[in-house]
Amino acid sequence: MPLNQTVLVLIGLLLAAWTLGAGVAIMSARARLRRAEAGRRHAQRFARMLDESPVIPLLVRTDGRIEAPPKLAEWLGLDQVPQYLSELNAGTRGLEAAQLLELTEAVRRTQKTATPFRTMVTPVGTRRNLAMRGHLADPQVSPGGAALVWVFDFSDAESVLTQLRSEALEARQDTAALISLIEAAPVPMWIRGSDGALRLVNSAYVAAVGANGADEVIKSGTELVEAIDGRTARQVALQSAEGKEPVERQVMITIGGQRRAFRVNDLPLGELGIAGYAFDIEDREELARSLRAFHEAQRAMLDYLLAGVAQFNAQRRLTFVNRPFQAIFTLDAEFLEDAPTFEQFLETARDAGRVPELRDFLQWRREKSEWFTVTETQEEDWSLGDGKHLRIVAQPTPDGGLTLIAKDLTEQHRLGAAHDTLLRTRTATLDSLYEAVAVFAPNGRLQLWNRRFAKEWGLDSEYLDSHPHIEAMLEKIAAGLDHPGEAATVGDAVRSATLDRREIGGRVRLVDGRTLEFAGVPLPDGNGLLTVLDVTDSRKAEEALVERNVALQEAEAMRTQVLVELSHEFRLPLNVIAGFAERLQAGIGGDLNDSGKDYIGAILTSVNRIGEHIERMLELTRTAAGMLPVDREDIELMPFATEIVRERAARIDESGLTLDLRGGKSSGHVTGDRQRLARALGNLLDNAIAATPRGGRILVDVSRQRIPGGDRARIVVSDNGPGMDPATLAGALGGDRLRLDGSVPLRKGLGLPVARELIEAHGGTLDVMSEPGQGTAAIVELP
Repeated sequence: MPLNQTVLVLIGLLLAAWTLGAGVAIMSARARLRRAEAGRRHAQRFARMLDESPVIPLLVRTDGRIEAPPKLAEWLGLDQVPQYLSELNAGTRGLEAAQLLELTEAVRRTQKTATPFRTMVTPVGTRRNLAMRGHLADPQVSPGGAALVWVFDFSDAESVLTQLRSEALEARQDTAALISLIEAAPVPMWIRGSDGALRLVNSAYVAAVGANGADEVIKSGTELVEAIDGRTARQVALQSAEGKEPVERQVMITIGGQRRAFRVNDLPLGELGIAGYAFDIEDREELARSLRAFHEAQRAMLDYLLAGVAQFNAQRRLTFVNRPFQAIFTLDAEFLEDAPTFEQFLETARDAGRVPELRDFLQWRREKSEWFTVTETQEEDWSLGDGKHLRIVAQPTPDGGLTLIAKDLTEQHRLGAAHDTLLRTRTATLDSLYEAVAVFAPNGRLQLWNRRFAKEWGLDSEYLDSHPHIEAMLEKIAAGLDHPGEAATVGDAVRSATLDRREIGGRVRLVDGRTLEFAGVPLPDGNGLLTVLDVTDSRKAEEALVERNVALQEAEAMRTQVLVELSHEFRLPLNVIAGFAERLQAGIGGDLNDSGKDYIGAILTSVNRIGEHIERMLELTRTAAGMLPVDREDIELMPFATEIVRERAARIDESGLTLDLRGGKSSGHVTGDRQRLARALGNLLDNAIAATPRGGRILVDVSRQRIPGGDRARIVVSDNGPGMDPATLAGALGGDRLRLDGSVPLRKGLGLPVARELIEAHGGTLDVMSEPGQGTAAIVELP
């Protein structure tokens, strides 16, 4: 029993051990099954990952056999993966022969030397780009020196890479173009680093700072803009970078020895630095100054215009008015200071009565406000309630504003009315003239005429109303002339007056016996005036006067001859009487008593006086006839006057007179006939002696007077006698009374006329001044 129990226990233990072993085996089998399932799923997932991967492994054994996923055949355009590497070229599919040969050589080299390789292939008939990277395979993968080639499909990456390369090329080209543009820019341009130092400058910058090259400028850090208020251009650029905003300023830069205005800009470029450029705005500033000066000069000039001018800007506000405009519309300074609008101006003008009287002012104002929107000039005439007339011109300006011009035409209207009246008056005046007148234009056409003009030439008024040309008119005028060819002289007078601007005239005879005298006179307005006068009667009178003048000349010649002959006949018996009287006085005929001697003296005195009068009359006649011979010699005035005075010293003493002779060597010399000048001055002195009462005083003053252009000799003979009234003086100068017996006192007779004729024959003048009770002065001036 114990044995059986032991056997049973052992059997039980054995069964338990077997059961445990079976459970362990089952558990181990299940575990291996799970691991196999996991490995299968992992292999499937790995295979799937390889299928989805852009990389495919290609295993090339030493004998040329290959192993690869089916996807490689799809990339190469083959139906299936071939067994050998040499079969990757299928003619129209797979790899090209050259690419396959290059791949085969690279694989063999790797298998022999374990040298990795890289190559790129493009399957025939596809757009795929495949990159192959090969190396020696791990022995665990394939022992025996196989080569493992990884095939990458980077078609999309290649397109992206190509695009990136193209963009990079374009970027490089754009950068080069930008640098070339900066270099070729006519304005200074530069680029600074983030620290503000210059990194790039163009040639304009180099030329502006006067450097030899861009490298020199960058190395020395030469700045184009000077420091202003202690801030350098570099500091301003850094400020722009810190604020991340552009900085623009206007500065003065010295270039080529000239200070010019520049607008300098600094532009922050982020991490790339700061760019800058400078524009020369000196010409623009000069233009702006010139424009301001032009506006100021224009407005100053507008103040001197007679027309009123006002300027409105695009906002329709009044910006400028000249003084005539203020006066026309009675605008005060306070109103103008606020820059009123156009509508406010119209309202103020209405209040001042400077717009027409209107029923609907608001509608009228709206219509005038449209002047700002039109493109053409608007012109209107405003008749004001006080009788004034304004001419308004509204000129739109390109900037949207308006220039308003106002001119007061009241005076022009008044002048127009006066002009109409003047025209009517002129027509009436021309028609009432005794002369025939006509006005021709420079083109030869008749403009104005009077009725007498048509009458004198025998022309129809209707024909003249057509304003004919002078050439056509001459044909009609020639028909009425005694000599038709003389009509051309009338045309010459018109052409000379209108074109040559000179006056000529002439005379024609008509077939009816009348004589017309005409003259062409240029007028200030460029026209020509033709005046025609009937001189038939005056011509007859002229002919009669010519005949009478000829007779008078013959009578004058006969009178002169008679006087010459009479003077000769008078002299001969006088000389005989004087000769016998002198013989009797000398006692040749016997001794004479005292009474006989007195008679003989009286006879000689009368004979001498008659001889002097005959000589005076003869000289006067010769002078009047231009027959007086004048000798020329140099005469010193003071001794000459002294000699004349001494010859009359006895008469002066007998008359109880005092004579004062003044002068000196400064009186100089004259050129003339000594005998004739002595006779002239002697006559003046004789007249003074005869006219001065006893106890009187005579003054003879010899001097030289300065005149413009030289000097003249001057001799004054004056007395303090009773003088003469104007009528008596005129008679004495004219010699209207002739007395030979010496009974006529004062200055009657031929003394003064003879003296004047003799002095004028020497180119001098004689002026006699006399006042009753004041005496007489004779003033002689000789060249």
